[in-house]
Amino acid sequence: MPNLDTIRPHIDALFRSDSRRVFATLVRLLGDLDRAEEATQNAFAAALDDLHAKGHFITASPLHPVATATSVRVREGKALISDGPFAETREQLGGFYMINADNLDEAIAIAARIPGAKKGTVEIRPVMEIPNIPHQQS
Repeated sequence: MPNLDTIRPHIDALFRSDSRRVFATLVRLLGDLDRAEEATQNAFAAALDDLHAKGHFITASPLHPVATATSVRVREGKALISDGPFAETREQLGGFYMINADNLDEAIAIAARIPGAKKGTVEIRPVMEIPNIPHQQS
């Protein structure tokens, strides 16, 4: 697995054309997070308020527990549908944030404030821009 020093030049190169980049932060958790717990909801709301106030917020959403997942695979033109997640793993995708950041360091600082980072891992990825893809209207 490459370390941050190895990939930083590649990530930083993405910033040469734009003043701000959009990052997806994927919250990965071990086991189910109790989303109904009031403290969890309050922490999520506070993080969103903070991101919005600082101009970093685009959108975010927690996901329902992995038990509600349905996976679709297409093999030889045939859709195969199964209950449960795509990967058999203890870690699961708990939700996502789409954020604006000036650079990778700022994206890392933002990810460190996401409540899921305290119980799991927050993965940061630049969003790939593809020309001629319609974007959601506000």
